[in-house]
Amino acid sequence: MTDPITDMLNRLENAQAVNKKTVDVPYSEVKYKIAKVMEAEGFIESAVKKGRVPKKMIRIGLRYKDGEPVIRKTRRVSKPGRRFYVSLKDIKPVKGGYGIAVISTPKGVMSNKEARSAGVGGEVLCEIH
Repeated sequence: MTDPITDMLNRLENAQAVNKKTVDVPYSEVKYKIAKVMEAEGFIESAVKKGRVPKKMIRIGLRYKDGEPVIRKTRRVSKPGRRFYVSLKDIKPVKGGYGIAVISTPKGVMSNKEARSAGVGGEVLCEIH
């Protein structure tokens, strides 16, 4: 079984490589929250739940700037075999502030900037730049 979050990130990169407008990802609450963080930070256009339980999907609208994908690279940080946690003082900017890290905190899934301002650390799920 492949990691579902890695699968979502790969689908995003592959869809942007061929200039698709949208991509469908199998639904899970964590993936939906990650997509909502990406939407709030301006990396994607939209993230919408589609369908019902057996085939529930997340339709992600991809964003391009001057014909180039906004998402240059994604990286899964915390993997199923090795989890990676950071405390508040260890949260660093990604790519000099041009990227984000998606962190699962006790207050919910949020970007590294939001986690820093909320004063919480947590598990670093992925980086997007």
